[in-house]
Amino acid sequence: MEHADFVRQLRTQYDALLTAARSAGPEARVPTCPEWTVLDLCHHLAGTHAWALKAVRTAPDAERPKPEERPRDWDELLKWWQFTFQELEDTLATESPLKPSWTFTGPNNAGFWARRLAHETAIHRLDAEHALRGPEVPTLLFDTAFAADGVDEYLTRMLVRAAERKPVERGGRLLFHAADAQRTWQVELAPGEAPRVGPVVDSGTAEDVTVAGTADAVYRAVWGRPSGAVVTGDRSLFESLPRA
Repeated sequence: MEHADFVRQLRTQYDALLTAARSAGPEARVPTCPEWTVLDLCHHLAGTHAWALKAVRTAPDAERPKPEERPRDWDELLKWWQFTFQELEDTLATESPLKPSWTFTGPNNAGFWARRLAHETAIHRLDAEHALRGPEVPTLLFDTAFAADGVDEYLTRMLVRAAERKPVERGGRLLFHAADAQRTWQVELAPGEAPRVGPVVDSGTAEDVTVAGTADAVYRAVWGRPSGAVVTGDRSLFESLPRA
């Protein structure tokens, strides 16, 4: 996927999330984030968008940007968020993806943020959908290429980062297969070590657990959201993966 694709996805996911959040209402519980209401969900993501906007404008070798203060009142928060999001979208759309920017992992450029925020917003869109319709798997389908990229981003970047903060405690080999995208990833875990992610070896016959389905289903599964993915083998190993 190209930088412009991620910027377009960011807008699509934001609009859908906002529609679901408004329909659910600020006091609705979010079953996929049990400690949150929809207000908490939007407060979190609005802050993430504002912080990322600062990060895009911060030099790679500068100090970590500080979070923005944002309103707690529902109506004021939505107005503030819409203004902030528009500025974020405009900035990402006009900047080169190679523009040097502060990031917490991966390449230090603006392109990192377009990709990261598109997926962050998409996963929280699911949370808003669940708050509106319940814990069942929503019927919406993410674009195959976008969902497969989200699996890749989680496994190659966010999982590795999460393991730095919460070390891996169990060893094993996991295989992820997004059939419609024709993409497969193999993850090797060893206690106290960074996860190793790469192509399948040994014809995929030595896996302790396999997670397979459409890219949409595997995308939801790796982020711990309700999913139609089929998990075979040691499911507890999959569930032990540290989340970013």
